[in-house]
Amino acid sequence: MITAALTFVFVWCLFYERMPQSFLLLLCAGLGIFFAVARRHKQALLLSNDGLAQVSRLKKVNPSLKFWTLFALMLISVASQNPYTGALLTAAMFFIAVCVSGARVRQYVQVMVLPILFLLIGGLALLFEVSPGPTGVINFSLFGFWLSVSEATQLKTALVVSRAFGAVSCLCVLSVTTPMPDIIGVLRRARCPDIIIDLMYLIYRYIFIMLALHHEMRNAAKSRLGFRDYRTSLRATGKIYAQLLARSYQCADRNFDAMESRCYDTGITFLSHRNKVTFVHGFVAALLLSVFLCLALLL
Repeated sequence: MITAALTFVFVWCLFYERMPQSFLLLLCAGLGIFFAVARRHKQALLLSNDGLAQVSRLKKVNPSLKFWTLFALMLISVASQNPYTGALLTAAMFFIAVCVSGARVRQYVQVMVLPILFLLIGGLALLFEVSPGPTGVINFSLFGFWLSVSEATQLKTALVVSRAFGAVSCLCVLSVTTPMPDIIGVLRRARCPDIIIDLMYLIYRYIFIMLALHHEMRNAAKSRLGFRDYRTSLRATGKIYAQLLARSYQCADRNFDAMESRCYDTGITFLSHRNKVTFVHGFVAALLLSVFLCLALLL
């Protein structure tokens, strides 16, 4: 519901007096209902980005091609000087993730919800400016000052948010179509330092370990009525995270001892498969880059 409410407020302030109010109200309500319905049923804890990538139709496409194509599209989005490029790129990435890759709309929204919340909060901060008087199209009096939304802040916010949405969409599509070991393999072939590669592998592994531990502790607390009221919930949450911190150190010590017993001396190596770049995949990647580069330069 928080995402739906923030979406409603943000879209209303962004397009106020820039389109008919009846149409704007329908647009805000539609987006709010969409996020509310999509977030109603939460997906399984460990069905994360990597879980979606393992069942993606684009999993066997060459990871280097996906990585560098989406990286270039992300740069185009960030460097664009108009909001249309980012908006069209967001729509294109949604189409690729849902229609081409095979992810469900609800699953893709689950992946995007945290970046969307962050961008909406940042967008609202950009929309409002403090002024001594009511100078914008939307004005609120607050402690002797005025919070105003002007046409200039609307245009600036639209550009910044569209850039960010386009770039984040590229990263999310990469994460739901390419397993993390393949992404790390691409970085290794790009001569990324070994210490960074090792840290990426270990951090990636510990994310799942900590999620599993937290899930077990939370279920144990629920079975003992640890969340029956607000005061008990605070106490149970504090104990869960304190125990989680202690268990994380214990797991780290055991894993490091296991690595040293196997003669670890930097450089975690895994077997990787490099799929060939087909003509169709290369043509589609070149077409995407060409289209959005033209949009960024001409619009």
